[in-house]
Amino acid sequence: MTVHDGVLAHAPAFDAAAWMQARQAALETALERWVGAGAPPPLAEPMRYAVLGGGKRLRALLVVAAAEAVQGSVAAALRAACAVELIHAYSLVHDDMPCMDNDVLRRGKPTVHVQFGQAQALLAGDALQAQAFELLTPDDEPHGTLAIASADADALGAHEVLPPAVQADLCRLLARAAGARGMAGGQAIDLASVGLRLSSDELQTMHRLKTGALLQASVLMGAACGEPDAAARRALGGYGAAIGLAFQVMDDVLDVTADTQTLGKTAGKDQASDKPTYVSLLGLDAARAYAGRLLDEALTALADSGLAHTAALQALARRVVGRAH
Repeated sequence: MTVHDGVLAHAPAFDAAAWMQARQAALETALERWVGAGAPPPLAEPMRYAVLGGGKRLRALLVVAAAEAVQGSVAAALRAACAVELIHAYSLVHDDMPCMDNDVLRRGKPTVHVQFGQAQALLAGDALQAQAFELLTPDDEPHGTLAIASADADALGAHEVLPPAVQADLCRLLARAAGARGMAGGQAIDLASVGLRLSSDELQTMHRLKTGALLQASVLMGAACGEPDAAARRALGGYGAAIGLAFQVMDDVLDVTADTQTLGKTAGKDQASDKPTYVSLLGLDAARAYAGRLLDEALTALADSGLAHTAALQALARRVVGRAH
């Protein structure tokens, strides 16, 4: 990441591939250092298995891109990005278990409960959720369990102190997105809707909670790493909401158009489980078209934000929708 006086900054000429590669490398370094730190080996192993060695890191990249857009704190963005990844990973561990989606493949490898057993998978998910909030509330001890080795810390900006108000804001945003008014609530609706035909409004509500809430929170957490004005924060929230829903629409499309090897998880599972999706509601072509309209909505929100450095957010939005074409 480019750093000036502890603040994230863009290079003048934006290269989306280079931007993504550099930030993913920084994120992987931090996750490798932090995930499962201090946990007993029987717990640390499934925790690390769930997080490391796979995943697009989209949510983490959204945090960083939004933080850059508002010229935010490097340390806050890094910790927020990793915290979002831990919450996402915990949700996948639990969603894949036999009591919910009962899936055996995730990110191209056996799911955590298949690899380690259901009890360890449950505990690993619980521990990842707790560690996410621990990351957002670091103490002042430079050699604590969640410190980064000094060789990496300078490059990552991890020595910077997070003000208590920023810590509280990040925790609030993440807790709300992960809980009953977000991801957990959406999953509950999803489980209760198997075999039912939902209306467009009902399906949108489910997807905005189950998938969209955490993606939108990723953007808002990035914004909370800086000090945007109210108009910019609202615009970023609108961008996050549009991209969060577009991501799920694309997931519904990919479930019927991509194979298991490409997805890294079982293809066709939604249809086989008789789950309501945008493809089942609208049809394949109309679902793709809807994702395109959501992309336009997201890009319009960025244009209205008044922020100068939104190229990364634009690229991530196009990546979300373009992955199904």
